[in-house]
Amino acid sequence: APSPALAEGATQISGVAVLDEADECDSGSVGADYALIMDGDLEGCLYTFVETAQSSPSGTYRETGTETFVASDGVSTFTTTYRFEAKYEDVENLSGEIFGRCQHPIVEGSGTGIYEGVSGILLFKDNVETGEFLYRGHLRY
Repeated sequence: APSPALAEGATQISGVAVLDEADECDSGSVGADYALIMDGDLEGCLYTFVETAQSSPSGTYRETGTETFVASDGVSTFTTTYRFEAKYEDVENLSGEIFGRCQHPIVEGSGTGIYEGVSGILLFKDNVETGEFLYRGHLRY
């Protein structure tokens, strides 16, 4: 894969995440509701802490919370806030996703290790056919 390109002082990033169904990231050890395994320009675990969840009879679902990314080196981290929006065929059971997207601004000053001083945003779009979460974004140091 090519190296991330530099654009207007920001490093462009992209990759794919999947739900950590086998709990390889050991979400319970950090009190997370669940985790994603990140691959691509970000390699590691993205731990999710759900704060609010709302659904409507039309099938729309909204969720907010915080996340902690822990790089595969086990030392480098950063925190995000997030807002997830989706539409489901069966919103009560969160099944039959029609579309989903999420915004994850990085909390300034939260970076450690190679992410010390980082700011930026991650944008996710769900691939409802494969169950993968495609991400792109930019990091500034």
